[in-house]
Amino acid sequence: MKSEIVDAFSMMAKDKNIDRDILSSVIKDSFNKMMEKKYGAESNYDIVVNMEKGDIEIFLYKTVVENITDPNTEIDIETAKEKSGEDLQVGDDYVEEIPIVDFGRRMVINLKQNLNQKIREIEKEITYNTYKDLVGEILVGEIYQIKPTSILLIHNGNEIIFPKSEQIPKERYKKGDTIRAIVKSIEKRPSGPPLIIVSRADEQFLEKLFELEIPEIYDGIIEIRGIAREPGERAKMSVTSNDDRIDAVGACVGMKGIRIHSIVRELSNENIDVINYSDEPAIYISRALSPAKLNDVSLDNESKIAKIYADEDQISLIIGKSGQNIKLASKLTGYQIDVVREEEEEEDEDETEDEETVTEPSDESGSDEKSEDE
Repeated sequence: MKSEIVDAFSMMAKDKNIDRDILSSVIKDSFNKMMEKKYGAESNYDIVVNMEKGDIEIFLYKTVVENITDPNTEIDIETAKEKSGEDLQVGDDYVEEIPIVDFGRRMVINLKQNLNQKIREIEKEITYNTYKDLVGEILVGEIYQIKPTSILLIHNGNEIIFPKSEQIPKERYKKGDTIRAIVKSIEKRPSGPPLIIVSRADEQFLEKLFELEIPEIYDGIIEIRGIAREPGERAKMSVTSNDDRIDAVGACVGMKGIRIHSIVRELSNENIDVINYSDEPAIYISRALSPAKLNDVSLDNESKIAKIYADEDQISLIIGKSGQNIKLASKLTGYQIDVVREEEEEEDEDETEDEETVTEPSDESGSDEKSEDE
């Protein structure tokens, strides 16, 4: 029975990647509780677990006495001599090996349940610590179940949640597919394994893809200053170079776009605009709204509002398909962007001038007349 217990939990430790020393400690702790329950907290004993041999030995130590007052810690001299076959004297230590069967069936069942519980707790803690260190990193998981609100992935034997809100809308997934996603969060639950959430829609996923694909970003030569995304549709990213010899945008795009194309393909042909970051808000906003060309930018830095002026033929480019361009530029720069058409501005100015214009007094009538426009 002893070897069965050790073998069973050795196999579990191997499957769950639990260190043998930790498992040995868990087994000892469980047997300690069992010994204390049977022989009391004052009892003197030793538990030896040999994981290599698959063996558990329990030794109970008693003091040889003339008259027993505590049977859990003392043994009379006659019984000690009879059991040990040695010529023991009063005051000597008597060592007795305790068979597991002596604890009774119910206690052994409780022991196994306690061990199982301990193993599950250790497994949960190991899983949590492993994925806590992976938050912000990309993993590759296999789809094994598709639900209406989420997809379940398997990664190193662990269940990963891929919520619908973290998926790229235009992508279609099927069971058995392997996908890359970033670990967005992990949290412990009262029961069951930790809740691990991954994402392909998060801005950080795009950032990590660039870090993996562009060595200059990984090395810190080029720095990503901001990202705004509509997953699967369009993204804007601003970058700066910490080396004057290196063009940040050129390094990210690559020769003939070879570097950025691999990222675009990974994101189901998501359009990615890479621009140079600027500390000057007006310049930054102008770059963020590319490919549109602006005539002027008026800023209210306190309210974070930018009024932009452009020719009529640039308005559609500024706004973009379904308002994507202006929405992403606003998110990237942190400014609310309002478009002012040049024609509208001129009309407003004309109306203001007309309202303020009054004719000179007529020499003939000597009276004031308002203009016809008024």
